[in-house]
Amino acid sequence: MKFADGFEPGAVIGPLIDMKAVEKVEAHIADAVKKGPRSSPTASASSVDMKSGRQLSGPTVLTDVTIEMVITREETFGPVAPLYRFKTDAEALEYGIVGINEGIISTEIAPFGGMKESGIGCEGSKYGIEEFLEVKYSTWRHRPLSFVPAEARLNV
Repeated sequence: MKFADGFEPGAVIGPLIDMKAVEKVEAHIADAVKKGPRSSPTASASSVDMKSGRQLSGPTVLTDVTIEMVITREETFGPVAPLYRFKTDAEALEYGIVGINEGIISTEIAPFGGMKESGIGCEGSKYGIEEFLEVKYSTWRHRPLSFVPAEARLNV
């Protein structure tokens, strides 16, 4: 997997926004590795592309990640995939998106959004627009009522 300037042919992963972002990715990886999981980087952890001056961070997969790790509590915003094991199906359902024997876990037809303290609402699918809608009851009679003039009603 080639990580390089996004305009370079064959680049799959482009640069992060700045060196602070690269340092955050490195800190999350270092914290996780220190606390136990295996790290499987597919490229060197980070570098600066001297040609473009852009900050690059290589993709990394972390296995056996636990909730005690910073990467679990903070968003990384970098090419790091922490993998978690759940003891039960019920435990897995406590998380937002869960892939079981599945590598691609998102699709435009599925609702995507926060769980618990990660936000309210969602995007995607038919549910994504609901927070922008207001439910309103309305009724419409298909055939008009017969109109009887007031004078005619009084003579009945």
